[in-house]
Amino acid sequence: MQASALVRPRRARRRGAVVAALLLTLASAAPSATAEQTAPSDELQRAFADAAAEYRVPQSVLLGVSYLQSRWDGHGGAPSVTGGYGPMHLTDAATALAEAPHHSHGAEDARGDAARAPRTSEGTPVAERAALPARLKTLGRAAELTGIPAEQLRTNTAANIRGGAALLADAQRKLGRAPGGAAADWYGAVARFSGADDTATATTYADDVFDVIRTGQERTTDSGERVSLRAHEGLRPDTSAVARLGLRTADRGLTECPVTVACEWIPAPYEQFGEGDYGNHDKGNRPASQSVEYIVVHDTEATWDTTLQLVQDPEYVSWQYSLRSSDGHVAQHLRLKDVGWHAGNWYVNAKSIGLEHEGFLVSPDAWYTEAMYRSSARLVRYLAKRYDVPLDRQHIIGHDNVPGTLPSTIGGMHTDPGPYWDWAHYFTLLGRPFVPTAGPGAPAVTIRPDYDRHQPVYTGCEKAGDTCAPHGSGAVRLHTAPDASAPLVKDIGLRPGGGDSTTGVNDTGARATTGQQYAVAERRGDWTAIWYLGQKAWFHNPRTEPTAVGARAALVTPREGLAEIPVYGRAYPEASAYPAGVPVQAVTPLPYKLLSGQRYVTGGSTPGEYYWATSFDASKHTVVRGKERYHEIQFGHRVAFVKASDVRVVRR
Repeated sequence: MQASALVRPRRARRRGAVVAALLLTLASAAPSATAEQTAPSDELQRAFADAAAEYRVPQSVLLGVSYLQSRWDGHGGAPSVTGGYGPMHLTDAATALAEAPHHSHGAEDARGDAARAPRTSEGTPVAERAALPARLKTLGRAAELTGIPAEQLRTNTAANIRGGAALLADAQRKLGRAPGGAAADWYGAVARFSGADDTATATTYADDVFDVIRTGQERTTDSGERVSLRAHEGLRPDTSAVARLGLRTADRGLTECPVTVACEWIPAPYEQFGEGDYGNHDKGNRPASQSVEYIVVHDTEATWDTTLQLVQDPEYVSWQYSLRSSDGHVAQHLRLKDVGWHAGNWYVNAKSIGLEHEGFLVSPDAWYTEAMYRSSARLVRYLAKRYDVPLDRQHIIGHDNVPGTLPSTIGGMHTDPGPYWDWAHYFTLLGRPFVPTAGPGAPAVTIRPDYDRHQPVYTGCEKAGDTCAPHGSGAVRLHTAPDASAPLVKDIGLRPGGGDSTTGVNDTGARATTGQQYAVAERRGDWTAIWYLGQKAWFHNPRTEPTAVGARAALVTPREGLAEIPVYGRAYPEASAYPAGVPVQAVTPLPYKLLSGQRYVTGGSTPGEYYWATSFDASKHTVVRGKERYHEIQFGHRVAFVKASDVRVVRR
């Protein structure tokens, strides 16, 4: 969701909003100092070795825990979305909250269907302090155990690692085991370190850590240091200690999750308020009634507690799953057969599953843990297999890739998870890394910059116009000519008056993101032009450091004799398909044109469909399916639709 997207539209003072802004944008907090990043290339590896020896924690366990939290990155001393600092993700949410600026960036009608009154997410919850759970204040305990000041634990990498080692050793002692010994004996301590309050999540977390230890890892961190963990094949940890942690058993209830994720049933309510007014989702019968074609990745723009309170408000909006950043815990709110109100486009809502990830778009250093990335990827793999959803970026999309429904709604569409979501890493975890599928002269490309090294300038993270902190990004910027000083391409949908696109972190008008595929319009030296929103758009793509790779893809272009064709934000049926009693929904073009000679990558064709669901009585709901077919295309930063009768497909 766009910033402030999980803000309730009504009943703002209800008790459900008590924690609504607790830690809101905590991950936006500026670090009080910069983490050490100028050390020799082996200093980080030695810091792990020294801390492991000092606190008698097996080095493989310390490295494995740190990898699952941060992939060994220090993030310049900035906190994660749950207030975790440094490679060990020591949490100090109170400090992060105190330093966090507030952000608000507009809203949309989350339901996205003009046939019903809008369900917006505009506004900002009232901040009220509440007791922080233990998982959000581990840094204080680390300070007690080590004697290291909290400031150093937040900003000094070596101190942070020592703090993490001390916490692990303390967890081992509380289980009645002395520190030291083999890695296999530390499973219970690792489970406790997760901070999870239920057995399934703590166990899943520990399983992931020991999977990292078994398989081994090696990478260059964000400070430029190489860290490695050799594989410990055949390692079989003693899992019996988890039973002594005294954790609750989460209610899996009606959850639809793979066994590889810790999932809990926290249902969203289906309630009627009065004549013709109900919420916060629609009953459905998918996939018997409609196919599921999309999985939509959101970020919450709120904390975990706030997120759960909001989705349980019958007068708010809804989505299928929420994912917690600190440990990857999953809460399911809707049965998959039902339709959530989350994407701002009713056509997409009716054919999608929404995943809300605890996080904040406008905070470049508001990093997500590896635990959440992995949990999300396992869930998406399961859902994609269950519903035969292709694992590509025209079906696994961000909220920022969902098109506006009408010209009037384009400007209000949300922009999460934004340019800092690591799509490349995410798809690697999905088992579908973005690799070349064609040569360097191919007629299409897949956007694929090096996330860590690619750091374009963004503005507006803290205040309008201010430059955001440098950070890796999966998005490339698009210009009107092959020159970095050339103006950015314009988006007439976002700015009908012809205004310029900007470097704003929420401005998607001149942006192409990792995994998206586009038809090549021209190549000139180190620059590549793609067809984008009806125009040529150039991005820097040098051979020595490419930001895109060759792709084989099906393309669409206007049929012969057509100088231009309309583009749509939803694939609705023709008027003759609607039965009596169901009002015909207008098929309204967006303010763009697909011109003769231009080509766009298509993600496949679909019949026009509309889900008529405007009453609380689900027996009156109707799926209208027409004969008119559409092609989904990658048109700009968002997907769009064109009528199959207007185009011909060019297969490459």
